[in-house]
Amino acid sequence: MASWEALLSYLPEVQSPQQKRLPFKEKLKWTGVVIVLFFVLGLVPLFGLGENALQRFEFLSILLGASFGSIISLGIGPLVTSSIVLQLLSGTGILKINTATPEGRKLFQGLQKLTSFFFIIFEAIVYVVMGGLAPSASLVGTAAYAQMEILLIFQLFLGGILIMFMDEVISKWGFGSGISLFIAGGVAQQIFIRAFNFLPSPTNPDIAAGAIPALFQSLSAGNITEAGLQLAAVVSTLAVFAIAVYGQSMKVEIPLSFGRIRGYSMRWPLNFFYTSNIPVILVAALMANIQLFATLLERWGHPWLGTFSGSSPVSGLVYWLSSPGIVQNIIKGSFTLTQLGQAIVYILVFVVGSVIFSIFWMQTANMDAASQAKQIMASGLQIPGFRRDERVLEKILSRYIWPLTIMGGAAVGLVAAFADLTGALSQGTGILLTVMIVYKLYEDIAKQHMMDMNPLMKKFME
Repeated sequence: MASWEALLSYLPEVQSPQQKRLPFKEKLKWTGVVIVLFFVLGLVPLFGLGENALQRFEFLSILLGASFGSIISLGIGPLVTSSIVLQLLSGTGILKINTATPEGRKLFQGLQKLTSFFFIIFEAIVYVVMGGLAPSASLVGTAAYAQMEILLIFQLFLGGILIMFMDEVISKWGFGSGISLFIAGGVAQQIFIRAFNFLPSPTNPDIAAGAIPALFQSLSAGNITEAGLQLAAVVSTLAVFAIAVYGQSMKVEIPLSFGRIRGYSMRWPLNFFYTSNIPVILVAALMANIQLFATLLERWGHPWLGTFSGSSPVSGLVYWLSSPGIVQNIIKGSFTLTQLGQAIVYILVFVVGSVIFSIFWMQTANMDAASQAKQIMASGLQIPGFRRDERVLEKILSRYIWPLTIMGGAAVGLVAAFADLTGALSQGTGILLTVMIVYKLYEDIAKQHMMDMNPLMKKFME
């Protein structure tokens, strides 16, 4: 263990602030600087890039906080992968690190950074060697092709390192985490462009590419069908936002009190979206991987998972796992019973898959009743009127945690599927992620602002 600590001590890191609590303006400044830098890096193309086969997986790029074809094509993928791997190893007891102590937390964070370095290099090599981001096809078979591959891998590595340190800057000097901020920034950018882009649409040059300018242009031209399509996209996006915000605010509060301090009580919140958006992220990632493998198999002449027409699936398993766009087809008058069946299958896959992954995540991420009861007991809290016993507390918590896990998982899956089927301006998973991230960011900013405005509150928090 000492050798590991010596190795981790040589890893570069962002210096922590000297103050115990940074001022509100300082945190806001660094958060703004990093998000602007993130958007700028997304506009820097990879030098020597020929074929960008990953461009069709726009949805996956949003989840990864990436911009395929730019220097940040890896996005937060390596960081998230390293975090999940270490949490699973720690949760299953394979990796025994006591994160309750400062030394344990420092060792865990160092291991996470080391594994992030590994996954940055690994994913950069995979993206280039497997042909996702490849040099020009005209260089195949020449020495220049191998040199360009090495150059592309180096650029992806550099972008991955920048994302990792930008995330660290946010964690230490800004609000929330960089990973969450990059996802929310990517989704917000996509919604803004799809809503307000006034440039001509590539498929229909007569109207703007953005939904709102296209809506007014269609109304002025008397094109009711096109106006209905654009209005449906805007309304469905607002509806998904409203549903997600309402669901995020729903919670069950368990009354608790300190056994040794009379008159002091608090409430332990259990959110309706108990496992947050993790289940729907895993379902969406699984479906994206199925599409990716189906594309590769079709290229190799074995369309076992289905076939594509351009980037749209037309047969096989991938066809039934894709969103048919029910509302658009109804407005166009092209709705069929096959599309209804496709929509039902799509909803069932999202809902059932989200429930399964929600249960899995609850049990492996220490969110089960036993782990929560142990955490409450360690804090010196208990439920008023009940004996101070971990088994009693676990039994009471299990009445709420299991129903919330199942219903919350089904709800996030249903909302995500609803957004995809109604043609919202971004994927349902992306909107859910953004709502939950922005909601948490708002709470952090409000708390920090309240502490800066009220010195007594600052002393209480400290």
